[in-house]
Amino acid sequence: MVSYKELGLVNTREMFKKAINGGYAIPAFNFNNMEQLQAIITAAANTKSPVILQVSKGARKYANQTLLRYMAQGAVEFAKELGWEHPQIVLHLDHGDSFELCKSCCDFGFSSVMIDGSALPYDENVALTKKVVEYAHQFDVTVEGELGVLAGVEDEVASEESHYTRPEEVIDFTTKTGVDSLAISIGTSHGAYKFKPEQCTRDPKTGRLIPPPLAFDVLDAIMVKLPGFPIVLHGSSSVPQEYVDIINKYGGKLPNAVGIPEDQLRKASKSAVCKINIDSDSRLAFTAGVRETLALHPEYFDPRQYCGKAREYMIDLYTHKIKDVLGSDGKAAD
Repeated sequence: MVSYKELGLVNTREMFKKAINGGYAIPAFNFNNMEQLQAIITAAANTKSPVILQVSKGARKYANQTLLRYMAQGAVEFAKELGWEHPQIVLHLDHGDSFELCKSCCDFGFSSVMIDGSALPYDENVALTKKVVEYAHQFDVTVEGELGVLAGVEDEVASEESHYTRPEEVIDFTTKTGVDSLAISIGTSHGAYKFKPEQCTRDPKTGRLIPPPLAFDVLDAIMVKLPGFPIVLHGSSSVPQEYVDIINKYGGKLPNAVGIPEDQLRKASKSAVCKINIDSDSRLAFTAGVRETLALHPEYFDPRQYCGKAREYMIDLYTHKIKDVLGSDGKAAD
């Protein structure tokens, strides 16, 4: 058993409380490799923003659970080297799909876990989520549950259609399970193709797709039922056009990739939405850096050359999200 506290990590409880009261959201950035982790920590340390390092089931398998533990500990020490004396860093399991996986993450130093039973019948979701909560809370690990289904594909998470969270279920679910936060569905979606073209309108000048707005009425109804309760938005990448353009320019094929407008995420972050998940944007920035560098320098074969450019793009992306979208900069200043 490895306690996250030994690694210098924190859980989400106080972090979320401050975010709700302060009208901002905590960035939850997924990572799969060293460059992504370096970029996340650099951006968070430079802006003094609390941050959640998210690891999916697939990423955990890819990176190895033991290496992840030491990477998280190293991230804390790296943040201190960058001048962030008291880092506020969470290591979080994203979309855990079983009790066994969540238990293993609690045992290996994660400070927060998500159990996603949203595809199960309601009573089974409640029972599974409650079981995870009862185990995790023994070690002061916070737990995120989910009601509603997001469309799209990202790692092992896939659904053809979305189903909005039913506000009439949220009181019963949170009371019976004891979760610390609740992921809801109000129109966000996983992946870089969050909406089909027929769901969108087109800008008459640029021809680019304009996605449908988020269902803020559903969010408002949930907040009435659960005043002050921490709410989470998954699938909240904005799919920055500049990275899509770079990828397509240098041999990629990402037609009609479209994400969640950043002004809608900024609006959400001023409410009880205190955690916003961003994954695909980082992948796009990374891929743009790699494609551009190799296209302009076909003689390169050192991964440090093209991964270094990818890391630069990701630092810029994360910094922008923290300062201009989520408003979390300066909220973890010493």
